[in-house]
Amino acid sequence: MKTILITGGAGFIGSHVVRLFVTKYPEYQIYNLDKLTYAGNLANLTDIENEPNYTFIKGDITDAGFLNDMFAEIPFDGVIHLAAESHVDRSITDPMSFVMTNVVGTVNLLNAAKTAWAGNFEGKRFYHVSTDEVYGSLHNPEDFFTEETPYDPQSPYSASKAASDHFVRAYGNTYKLPVVLSNCSNNYGPNHFPEKLIPLMIHNIQTSKPLPVYGKGENVRDWLYVVDHARAIDTVFHKGKLGDTYNIGGFNEWKNIDLVNLLCSIMDRKLGRPEGTSTQLITYVTDRAGHDLRYAIDAHKIMNELGWQPSLQFEQGLEKTVDWFLANQEWLDNVTSGAYQKYYEGMYANR
Repeated sequence: MKTILITGGAGFIGSHVVRLFVTKYPEYQIYNLDKLTYAGNLANLTDIENEPNYTFIKGDITDAGFLNDMFAEIPFDGVIHLAAESHVDRSITDPMSFVMTNVVGTVNLLNAAKTAWAGNFEGKRFYHVSTDEVYGSLHNPEDFFTEETPYDPQSPYSASKAASDHFVRAYGNTYKLPVVLSNCSNNYGPNHFPEKLIPLMIHNIQTSKPLPVYGKGENVRDWLYVVDHARAIDTVFHKGKLGDTYNIGGFNEWKNIDLVNLLCSIMDRKLGRPEGTSTQLITYVTDRAGHDLRYAIDAHKIMNELGWQPSLQFEQGLEKTVDWFLANQEWLDNVTSGAYQKYYEGMYANR
């Protein structure tokens, strides 16, 4: 039996990882640590919240004392670290919160694991989940990010994630902490917080609000269905070589404007509107400061060495995502109104 700590497990990606581990490994004890900031929502996990191998802990990774006490109390065999501030626009207006959570919080976790495991690393693993944004921007259409691509972060968010990646590798090198890392492309799918591009567009199309597109919409992103990312995290956690990094991507590059147009077409069809109705809502807005032009992941290492590959093409995943949002209007209403946060206020306290 393994005892696994998953940080940020009430968030978008984290909730899918928690669900996968709880259901796939009933012999594991899964602990979900989340601060329940605006992006953390326990409604993402109502289907597994009563499972006997699942425990939720409300806590803040920037609180080193809290982490040390938790690691002393619970004999964790592994950590899957997803807790992070992740929205680029928020990092531009408030970079220090990203430094605190993504850098200081990660170092606190590393220290807690190092102390608790006290050099006895047999069977232990610290898995840090990161982003492709640490690599900066691609300008040559023939280029892809590989595990050897030099870091070149261009936003406060990506700089904070790059710093946390470096600390994880440094602890692996200096203290021999058993670490493994992954850097993933843009995720999409059920439970996606509606400040991000795809759920924002779905919500705005549904409510006939403007569809804000940065610049000319020519920025390119590689998209991966979130369930496929959760499967990749499972694969790296169990099979990844200690000290290694694995790039995870969907081989689905789309210009933002093409993506928005596709969403408009899907939504018009599903809502019974005339084709082209929603495209009239597209509004071009001032480009984001320091907006990276293109991200593209070369995921052949994880495919060739660990046997993982994405299961869905983008159009398939987008249809499933739209269907989920249309079928879960109450979830979306609670998130957009902020009601989900009020519901959980005071329900959980730090251990």
